[in-house]
Amino acid sequence: MLARPVLRSASSAVARRGFTSTRARLSSPYHYPEGPRSNIPFNPLTRFFALRYWGFMATGFFAPFGIAWWQMYKNKP
Repeated sequence: MLARPVLRSASSAVARRGFTSTRARLSSPYHYPEGPRSNIPFNPLTRFFALRYWGFMATGFFAPFGIAWWQMYKNKP
């Protein structure tokens, strides 16, 4: 019995709420410029980026295999 008036008042409050968007202030430390490649922590346009990228990926992929090989074949006391 009380659910309908509560639901009606909640939906009207949401309908009256004015959603606006403001321009981000670039002087604020919490707003950063937007656009392509602005949300990644590296610059893919630098020289030798592909070489460094694939070197990093290969190291991350082959490190567990190298560690496993080292653990299996190291001298046992």
